[in-house]
Order: sequence, then C-alpha cells, then structure tokens
Amino acid sequence: MVAAPCARRLARRSRSALVAALTVLLLQTLLVWNFTSLDAGEEQRGGAAGREKRDHGGDQRVHPQRRGPGAQYGKAMIEPPSPYTSLDTQDGYFSHRPKEKMRTDSNNENSVPKDFENIDNSNFAPRTQRQKHQSELVKKPLSKQKEHLRKKLEEEKMKKNLLLGKNSNEVVQFSDDLVKNSSSSNSNSNLKAIHRSSRHHHVKKKGNSSPELTYDQPPKCEVTGKEAISAMSRSKTKQCRQEIAEVYCQHKHGKLMPEKVTRFCKLEGKANNNVQWDEDSVEYMPANPVRIAFVLVVHGRASRQLQRMFKAIYHKDHFYYIHVDKRSNYLHRQVLQFANQYPNVRVTSWRMATIWGGASLLTTYLQAMRDLMEMNDWPWDFFINLSAADYPIRTNDQLVAFLSRYRDMNFLKSHGRDNARFIRKQGLDRLFLECDTHMWRLGDRRIPEGIAVDGGSDWFLLNRKFVEYVTFSNDDLVTKMKRFYSYTLLPAESFFHTVLENSPYCDTMVDNNLRITNWNRKLGCKCQYKHIVDWCGCSPNDFKPADFHRFQQTARPTFFARKFEAVVNQEIIGQLDYYLYGNYPPGTPGLRSYWENVYDEPDGVHTLSDVALTMYHAFSRLGLRRAETSFHAAGDNSCRYYPMGHPVSVHLYFLADRFQGFLIRHHATNLAVSKLETLETWVMPKKVFKVASPPSDFGRLQFSEIGTEWDAKERLFRNFGGLLGPTDEPVGMQKWGKGPNVTVTVIWVDPVNVIAATYDILIESSAEFTHYKPPLNLPLRPGVWTIKILHHWVQVAETKFLVTPLTFSNQQPIKQEEAMKYHSGPPKNAYMEQSFQGLNPVLNIPINAAHVDQAKRNAGLVGARLEAWVDSLVGSIWSAVDICSTGPTACPVMQGCAQTAWSSLSPDPKSELGPVKPDGRLR
Repeated sequence: MVAAPCARRLARRSRSALVAALTVLLLQTLLVWNFTSLDAGEEQRGGAAGREKRDHGGDQRVHPQRRGPGAQYGKAMIEPPSPYTSLDTQDGYFSHRPKEKMRTDSNNENSVPKDFENIDNSNFAPRTQRQKHQSELVKKPLSKQKEHLRKKLEEEKMKKNLLLGKNSNEVVQFSDDLVKNSSSSNSNSNLKAIHRSSRHHHVKKKGNSSPELTYDQPPKCEVTGKEAISAMSRSKTKQCRQEIAEVYCQHKHGKLMPEKVTRFCKLEGKANNNVQWDEDSVEYMPANPVRIAFVLVVHGRASRQLQRMFKAIYHKDHFYYIHVDKRSNYLHRQVLQFANQYPNVRVTSWRMATIWGGASLLTTYLQAMRDLMEMNDWPWDFFINLSAADYPIRTNDQLVAFLSRYRDMNFLKSHGRDNARFIRKQGLDRLFLECDTHMWRLGDRRIPEGIAVDGGSDWFLLNRKFVEYVTFSNDDLVTKMKRFYSYTLLPAESFFHTVLENSPYCDTMVDNNLRITNWNRKLGCKCQYKHIVDWCGCSPNDFKPADFHRFQQTARPTFFARKFEAVVNQEIIGQLDYYLYGNYPPGTPGLRSYWENVYDEPDGVHTLSDVALTMYHAFSRLGLRRAETSFHAAGDNSCRYYPMGHPVSVHLYFLADRFQGFLIRHHATNLAVSKLETLETWVMPKKVFKVASPPSDFGRLQFSEIGTEWDAKERLFRNFGGLLGPTDEPVGMQKWGKGPNVTVTVIWVDPVNVIAATYDILIESSAEFTHYKPPLNLPLRPGVWTIKILHHWVQVAETKFLVTPLTFSNQQPIKQEEAMKYHSGPPKNAYMEQSFQGLNPVLNIPINAAHVDQAKRNAGLVGARLEAWVDSLVGSIWSAVDICSTGPTACPVMQGCAQTAWSSLSPDPKSELGPVKPDGRLR
C-alpha cells in the first residue's frame, strides 16, 4: 500500500521528465530547421593556391551568442537574435552559413599561422544547383505548432495601427526564437531581429532548369565532368563556352597534356647555392657591372605611387620595359607620358588583361622576354620583374654590386615543402582555362613523368642566358612545359622554377628571390579572388611603419619589398625613401599628401556608376555654392557660376594617411562674363560617428563605419567615402579596443525611422574589427540612415551614412518611372521578412507620418527638384572645404589650383619625374 503512492509519484515524475525531454527535443528540432532555411552561403571553400609559400591561419570569427531571458529596458523584455555564423564543418560548427560572415580580425600583425590544411577546394557546383536547393528548403512545410504560432503572431500584427500602412512589413519570419518568447504577455518580446531570414531574396529568379548552353560548333565529345559543366554554366560568353568545351574534349581524348617530359639536369635534387651579402660590397664595384632589365607589370590607377617607385629604381645604365594592364587605360596614358622623357624606358606595344592567378601573366612575361631579347640596343644581363606595389630596400649600386658577383646565377624562391603537398595545394594537378577574364577549373590532370615540379614566388631575377633558353629553345622540356603551364593556375609561380630545375642550367638556381614579402596569413587568406578564379588563394599584406625594422635585416640578401599601397599607408614608403636617399629639403611641399585618380574624362562617363556620377555632380554644385557664398559680393556676379557638363576628373585626397575627401575638377560658366572656366572642388566627409552623451561606462568601441567593398585583409573600405545608392548592399564595421568579452546590439534605422535590421555581436577580448552585411531587401530608401550600437540596451554610440537618390540611370538623367522604382524603398517597406516596429517605442524611435508622406513624394522627383533633394542630403554629410581655378578666372579672389596645398594640380615633388642627375639617378 505504501509502494503504490510512490509508484504513482515516480510515474508522474517520469511523465514530467518525458515532457521536458520532448520539449527540449522540439526546440532543438526547430533550431535545426531554422538553420536549414538559411542559404548555404559561399560555394565550397578551397585549398590554398597562394602566392609564394602559402600558409594559413583560421579566420577568427565573431561567435554570436544567445542571451538569457533578455535585457530589461523599461517594461519590455527584448532579445534580438544573434547573427548565426558558422565555420566549416571541420571546425565543429554547422556548415549552413550565410554568404556574408562576421569576422574578428586578429591584431597579431606578424604571425605566420599554419597552412590551409582545412581548405579543400572541392568541386564548384553550377549556380542553378544552389538556387534549386534553396527553393526546396523554402518549400519545407511548417509543423502544426509553427503554423499555429505564425498565424497567431500575424493576427497580433494586423491589430496594430502602423504608420506605414496595412501592407508594410507583413511577412513574419518564423523562428524558434519566437517559440521561446511566445508565452510572454508583452508583444514586444516576440519582436526579434531575424537577420537570419531567407537570403535568397537578392537572387534573380531564373527558373529551376540549368541555362541553355549554345555554341558556334557542338563539342567534339560529351562534356560530363561536373567542373567543366559548372564552368560552362557560369561563363558569360558563347566564345568562352566554346573554348571550355574544346579544351575539355582535347584533354578527355589525351591530346592536350604531355605525359612525359625530358629532364636535362645532371644533378640529383635541387642545387644548393649559398650566396652571401656584404653591406660593404658596394665599395668594390666591379670593372664590368651588370646591367638590368626591369620589367614593370602594372595595373590600377595609382600613377603617383608607380612614378615614385620608378624614381627610386631608375638609373641611366639600366633598362625599363613597362606593361600596363589592358583594362587600365588611365595608367597607360600616364606611363606613356613619362616614358617618353627617357631613352632607356619603353612601353609594350601590346597589352593583356593579367588577372590574378591567370595564365595570361606567364604569357606576358614570356612575350616581354622575347621583346627584350630582340632589342639589340639594350645589352642587359638580368631580368627583374616588379609591380607598382614593390619598392627597393637597397640602392641600385648595392644591387648591381651583388648581381655582378653572381652574374651566372638565377634567383627564385621555392616553396620549401614536400613536393606532393605543394602540387596539391597549388592545384597543379588540376586543369584550368582562362577566358572571360576568369580562370575556370575543368577537372583533374596528371603531372608529366620524368621531371621534378617546383614552384614558389612569381617574383624572380633571371640571367640573360636562362631567359634566352626559355624564350627560344625548342627542346622537349621548354616546349612541353609551355603547353602544360598554359592551362595552369598561377603558372608564373611554377613555370620558371620547374624549367630551371630540370634544364641544363639547374646548377645556377639560388633559392632566394632577393625580396621580402609581408605575409600575414590570418588576414591575407580570405579566398578573396573567387570571383575571378575557381580556387582559394592568399595575398600578402601591405607594409606599415611598424614593419620598417624588417628591411634592415642582413641575414640574407634582400633588395626589394612588397606590398605597398599609398592609399593604405604612405608613411612607410616615405621612411624607405629617406632611408635610401636622404630627406628632401626643408619646406618641400606635398610630402605627406597623396592623390590617386578615380576618374578621368578620356575614360568616358560610361565607366562611372550612376551613384558615383550622381555624387560627383552634387559635389560640383556644392563647390559652386561655396564660391558664391564665400567670394560673392553684393551686386557682383564675378564669383557666381552655373554648372556645365560632366566632371573632368576625380581624385582621392589623403593627408598624413587619412582620407580627406574627393577633389572634383569640373566645368562651370561664370555668370559675370558668360565664359567657361575649369574649377576644382575639395569636398570632405563630415564626422558622423558620435559617442553617446553622456558617455556610457562601455569603452571598447573606438569607431564604426558603413560602406561597401570591405577589404578584410587591410581592414578598410575600398569604396573610400562610402558612396552608396539604393541598390548597394552596405556593410557595418566596428573597431574595438581590448577589453573583456561583451555582447553589443546593432540597429539599422532608415531615413523615416523604420528599423531595417538588428542583431547581436559577441566581441571577444582580442577582437579588433568586426564587420557584417545584413541581408536587406533592396532598394534601400534614400536619405540619411542611422546605425545605433547598444550595450545592455543602453546606447553607446551611433553613426550615420547616406543612401543617395540617383539623378542618373545608365549615365542618363533618370526618368520618373525609374525614380519611383529606385527611391520608394523596398517592396511593402519590408527590409527583411521580420518586422521590427515593435522596437520603435521601446527604443524611442518614433515613426513620423509626415516624414513618411514626404518620402513618398520625394520618390517621384526628377530634374531640378530631384537635384535639390540630392544636394540637401549630400550637404548634410559632406562639406565643400575649398574651390580653386585650374586656369584663368573672372573671380578675382579665387585661388589658382597650383598655388594650393590640396589640389591635384598642386606640387608633388616626391612623385614628379624630372631630368636625370649627374650620378645617373632621378632621386
């Protein structure tokens, strides 16, 4: 009798335990279901095919955290969700991850972590396959409990009288977070920031079938390899698809790759040549010094940095052969201009688009070698390749003294690893084809028998004998290696090593390319080239002033260093320049300034985006208003202007390594004399980052910024100035000081106070930067946006950014129907599938009905009224600092641009190229 109640109590306890277990299981199931609704994100990551020795350290990511029952704020218990990111499955996290991952970048600048061991570079599936997978996930039916809760939440939502109308933000993303909070009596506790909402809303619907592939001629075989099929489905042109099919079929029939290659080297293994460097060797200049052919392979728009580097390496006894990328027309014009000043400088008559990792780079080097060999009036002894991102760390005299001692040697840097591992990591056992400025991976291949494959850095110094052999030899080794490396990723990193090591000149190899490269694998191995290469690779970081001591090492001979970028840091270039050649005279202008062109009139206005064109015109008008208000006297029109035409040129302006804004050169009609003048306006961004007042006790946040083109390697936005339009996808960045682990909440608020996104970030103690791109529905509503950063639901800082309305569409004045399309905000005012309007009263961010109505009216503006709206918005974020005249002007008080310290026409002696000095140098 006693045992019966005990049994009943045990049964009740068992049932309670079972119910609790089932509840936990249900929540776990819902959590997993939520993860599967996310986009699979990036295509599968691949193995390291970096430049030189490719080591990799795992990218330290922010690990978003769920908090407990929520932070008390007023009467509401609110728990915005964390942005669920994840690592690869090898790291123990879910592999379903969003495309854009929040990362925390280590502040360990000089670490060299281990190799890309966890990167697989597995097959790239066709794009349509991923879209199909997403659609299948979306179609997954809801459980009864989820469906019931979803309907209940929608009913609660419909009862609210929202200012944005009945249809705004009607889509509610269901999640397990809502289940957890569904018992709360306060409806605000159910309003969570589901930034994990469906990420396929930016994908254009193309149907479920693969794209139809068309050819001029049908393939000569059945294309069955999944990598080749993927490449064909992703290629942009019919010609490229034809090339892929032809190369694939040749390879499939065994007619493409050599099976065996003859080795001519008599050595077993590599040559072991040890070269010494003596700082005093320059005092013993040989009677017959070597003469060097510098081959500069350059691209981009950094003409002043290139000229400064050229100035540092120039000597009248050497030769300079310059190849400018086919896509860099502005730089080509600048190079032609200064090359004509010197008889020992020539520019290639041909140009190629040398993409990162492309076979075209090897073709460029081989053609340059042939050209140099055929220049009978250039008696050079050594071939050295450089880019505009290189800089010398020893003088020309020191380099000549060293090479004259070792004139029979060839200097290349080998990978220094197990060869089989290098082949696998470098992708040498894979077939690649370059077309459509992309390196397509087409399948596997075998390494030819009979030779030793080697490789490492694609920066080298080769003597004339070996260059002649590589250029003109028709022996089995050179002929077959040229064919093999025509279909190889990063071929310049292996071709010369392999040919030299197996050639009659194998005993001349020195395992040192006389360079020092700034490798920081944690920051440089981000698979940042996957948009142009079907592989993951690494890229070196830029040097900073803290690295200067590395140039003074004498453990091994080094004469050049890379990389340097003046837009990232110019101070280190100045330090090196002064170290080699001494200081400029006191009072030399422009030493701490840097200008880089981003637009030049001969490029054509079609090269500008509509956002950039809109902003540049607004900047010009801002400058003209400054001229009128600052220089204009009553009854005098001599300093009043009317804007004319498109901008003439645009430059980025930096001072002391800080971005100072844009310099816009533009035409305007002087109203006093009705004559056209050319002016230059300097516009600077206003300070938009503000710490809360009174400041909170939270002190880790140092800065926050919104932009696009985030460079995780250099930890800056490449879109300087953050010019954003309605169809851009902004990234939020925060910079942190050291401190304890904390969780902050980030809230994105649009111009009419609609909360577009909110998420939590866990900031680890060692974190220095975090960045995240919320998957917002487009177009964004034009106007000034606000980003609020909260700690324990107390605001610690905020920043603002401008989404500019467009005055141009396809470089033509925008029409009203296009304006309505781009300027009305996202469909149904829903930036995400989840509405956050319940947070507005809690965060004291009221939505004003008048502002909403005004935004609707603004969306239809065109012509002068649209320009006025744009100008008012631009003026709230940017200020016109100064304006000058590039030539004659009727405005008597306007300064000439050449007399300013800021204009792109002001003096810049460090980059200006003048006559050759008596010692044969320019610097």
